[in-house]
Amino acid sequence: MIMDTNTFAAQTVYFDFDSSVVKTGERPKAEAVADQLKLMPEHKLLIDGHCDERGTEEYNRALGERRALALREYLIGRGIGGERIRTRSWGEDRPVDPGHNEEAWAKNRRGEFILLVPPR
Repeated sequence: MIMDTNTFAAQTVYFDFDSSVVKTGERPKAEAVADQLKLMPEHKLLIDGHCDERGTEEYNRALGERRALALREYLIGRGIGGERIRTRSWGEDRPVDPGHNEEAWAKNRRGEFILLVPPR
């Protein structure tokens, strides 16, 4: 599979502090991903879970995985086969905002969708 990191870039889902619950306001983003995947049954998806810098590395790695798994379960609930979805956690290792304040932390508490395109 080939990674297409731009396809779902606009569908980043954000999480509350220390939470892996997909917030009501963020659900339409995941639903849009599910809708697109239904149109591309040969494609698979990788979900990356991310955290802010607060917490230990071990804790954040586990929280990032819970976030990715929560999004996976949400997509499965919308009709996407679980065999099509992989997850991984980056913990706090890949912040989109390097700041050390609530605004930066809020941007870093996220789940990202990466489309995996089958080779031609």
